[in-house]
Amino acid sequence: MSHAFVLRGVRQAHDDNSILHDIDLEIQRGQITALIGPSGSGKSALLRLLNRLSDPVAGEIMYSGRPIADYPIGELRRRVGFVFQTPVVFPGTVRDNLLVAAEIAGTPSDEIEPRMEEALLLAELDKDFADRDATRLSVGQKQRVNIARALMTACETLLMDEPTASLDPETADKLGRTIARLSAERGLTVVAATHRLAEARELSDHMIMLDAGSVIEAGPTAELFERSSHPRLRAFLKSVG
Repeated sequence: MSHAFVLRGVRQAHDDNSILHDIDLEIQRGQITALIGPSGSGKSALLRLLNRLSDPVAGEIMYSGRPIADYPIGELRRRVGFVFQTPVVFPGTVRDNLLVAAEIAGTPSDEIEPRMEEALLLAELDKDFADRDATRLSVGQKQRVNIARALMTACETLLMDEPTASLDPETADKLGRTIARLSAERGLTVVAATHRLAEARELSDHMIMLDAGSVIEAGPTAELFERSSHPRLRAFLKSVG
């Protein structure tokens, strides 16, 4: 299986404070990768590097075999979507929100409506949601609009920063199943930071644990849950689970 991202010697800092230390990682294409670790471990900082919301102070990041810095930023963000912990919607209807993505993607006018219907369907929203006021939706519905908006650009990778943190358990489970279905059916690469270990265990193929800005362990999710002997990972799984 080919790699979506390869990171070599990546370091990140802010105001002379080191955030990530010499990160070496390979993230597989077409899989769901969960980023776990305590608060402040560097999960969000790592995600932000993957579509250049920030750049590392050292090291190299490759996307699809090409240095990430070589991509025009617009092209990169069309291919690599980002869904934040707190869903962001613009004033207006859901249609207005999706039209923003269509404009960014340069979608031909005759393709916008079919692509919008498809994006809503994939995000498990009825097509009549297009005419609803986006700001008046529930948090879970707003998060689905964010996913649909990312899909409007025909993204091949979706980065998600604690996407279910603001949701009740039932809504979180439904959204998690939607993400898993999108990955399975569309070959979508998903990299998701999460504090819900049950979610990581059930939905992800691969798992990476960060602690104090360093990779503690990475590997197949089932293997890390069942057979990891790393004391820091075992202690974290026990403390949270």
